[in-house]
Amino acid sequence: MRRAALVATVLTASAAVTLTPVTASATAPYKGANTAAVQDDFNGDGYRDLAVGAPNASNGSVDEAGSVVVLYGSASSVSSTRRTVVNQATTGVPGSPEDADNFGATVTSADLDRDGYADLIVGAPHETVGSDYSRGSVTVVWGGPNGLAGGSSIPVPSGYGEGRSYCRFGLSLATGDMNGDGAPELSVGSDCEGATYTGPFTRTGKAAQTVRDTFYGETRGVVMGDVDGDGKAEQFWLPGPTDGDLRGPVYLQHGGKPGEPNPTSVHTELPYADGHAGVVGDINGDGYGDLVTGVSTDDSMSGGPVGWAHRGGEIQVLYGSAQGITADQKPKVFQQDTAGVPGTAEDGDMFGQSISIGDVDGDKYADVLVGSPGEGVGTHAAAGTAVLLRGSASGLTTAGAAGYTQDTAGVPGTAETGDWFGTAVHLTDLNKDGKLETVVGAPTENSDGCVWIARGSSAGPVLSGSVNICGKSAGITVHGVKGYFGAALAGTHVEL
Repeated sequence: MRRAALVATVLTASAAVTLTPVTASATAPYKGANTAAVQDDFNGDGYRDLAVGAPNASNGSVDEAGSVVVLYGSASSVSSTRRTVVNQATTGVPGSPEDADNFGATVTSADLDRDGYADLIVGAPHETVGSDYSRGSVTVVWGGPNGLAGGSSIPVPSGYGEGRSYCRFGLSLATGDMNGDGAPELSVGSDCEGATYTGPFTRTGKAAQTVRDTFYGETRGVVMGDVDGDGKAEQFWLPGPTDGDLRGPVYLQHGGKPGEPNPTSVHTELPYADGHAGVVGDINGDGYGDLVTGVSTDDSMSGGPVGWAHRGGEIQVLYGSAQGITADQKPKVFQQDTAGVPGTAEDGDMFGQSISIGDVDGDKYADVLVGSPGEGVGTHAAAGTAVLLRGSASGLTTAGAAGYTQDTAGVPGTAETGDWFGTAVHLTDLNKDGKLETVVGAPTENSDGCVWIARGSSAGPVLSGSVNICGKSAGITVHGVKGYFGAALAGTHVEL
């Protein structure tokens, strides 16, 4: 499929960053890092950690080399001082800092080697490989009792992207156990084709099996999650806008049995669904994962053909069941013209640019946090906002919906033109109280970028006492360009 051209200038995650030493407690692993409670626990202390991509951070005078800052969770959440900064100058991490590599443009985690500690997975989609500009790379940094140390490259499959340079391997990342053997699979999206790696992995980065996903052509987005309740993750490929479908087609690919190829060769197009990126979580509490996708580009941004998202952007929801998500299901669509959704749909708001899903208030229904970084706040264009929609027994609802900007009372900072608050969003329990913190990236705040963190409660995010953590205080360096700290979190974001 040939990608439709996108002429408008949009925010892309790219960054470079400087290294600081590991500061983490040495403990035995906590129950295994693939359990729901400790998916992002890199040092095994029982608290989830927060990985923040800073894809434009510098390394010395090398601009946009990129870094990832890991803030270690604790009973008091995270701080800028208890951290590890990882980049391609870090001992044991493959590669070297180069201009515009954008290490940290995408981040996720899983216990790839099954040692009980989560491993950090980092995309650098603009890395030059040999003479191939923006070929892209994916790196694993291994978790352990002292936090993150050492790393390996994930090799591209044989024959991947033959004859092409601008592949941007690592444009999207997803992990999940597709065959039920307890070892997570890793899927990688790109501008060329997708790749799926069957776990477990060795410390050299070698997977048990590698599959090129050539059917879909360009594969900008990939999602994993169990939508039929069988204990195995389904895989969704979202190729992105095409000439025939600017909102982006959605394909479902089922997992296999232990020992069988992953994914299987059976794929199903969901003809009523659209999306450029997505997440899975149980919104209505029925035990089946639900798929939420985002289409943030509207016609005002395309500079060409029409037929993109609803004005200002949209999200779509497909509900899981014992039969999974079937081809005849029509999604529920939410945008800022939907009654009860905070804000007003305007050109270029980019509602759905980032999405995260999780139970913020502990009511057993997953909530959905949506970033809208192009949203104007007062007279400030592209100051950005994040909108929280609540889950319920009847599905996603606008009842109790809330919008947050840097002018919201209790949120630190001030809304300013071009902050891009909402570029990345993430819901995660950093203090192990059963209620998820709300994390929102504003990568163009000041010269370095910041993330806003509000603790969860039975009433939702607690704004009083919420904090901003900014890139320089967290250890990144900034040289000729903004550092973009907060451009990538483990929640999905759209790359165009």
